[in-house]
Amino acid sequence: MITHKRTIRTLSHCFYDLKYHIVWTPKYRGKTLDSDKVKQELRRIFESICRWKQWEIIELNIQSDHIHLCLLSSPRYSVSYIMQILKGKSSAWMKKKIKRTRSLYDKSSLWARGYFVSTIGIDEFIIRRYVKHQEKHNQVDQPSLFNLLG
Repeated sequence: MITHKRTIRTLSHCFYDLKYHIVWTPKYRGKTLDSDKVKQELRRIFESICRWKQWEIIELNIQSDHIHLCLLSSPRYSVSYIMQILKGKSSAWMKKKIKRTRSLYDKSSLWARGYFVSTIGIDEFIIRRYVKHQEKHNQVDQPSLFNLLG
């Protein structure tokens, strides 16, 4: 995990700085993520997925009953796609890697259906002020060609 300064990234036709704070839980909010082996394996899985998709993990914290992930992505991917990949792949890989007889790993998916997401970015007050005063930001004092001809 790398500490990030504000960096504007580019694609062929856009500039972006997309950072998300995502939180999700195991099914039934079970405390199934408490062992160090499970936490290490989940961390390894999330890092592999992010390398594969070219996302960057800014911060990852695995609690016994939920996960917090700060992630940097590109505009190519929607948040719902990011969650589909993270939850789907990690659930399948965890079932293969860690065998438990009486746990949530035996059921259809390790994760609950929902999640929480919030963007991480410039402070709301700064953005609102910028939008409100756009007219002043874009004013340029240039003489008009027609004024010079007349």
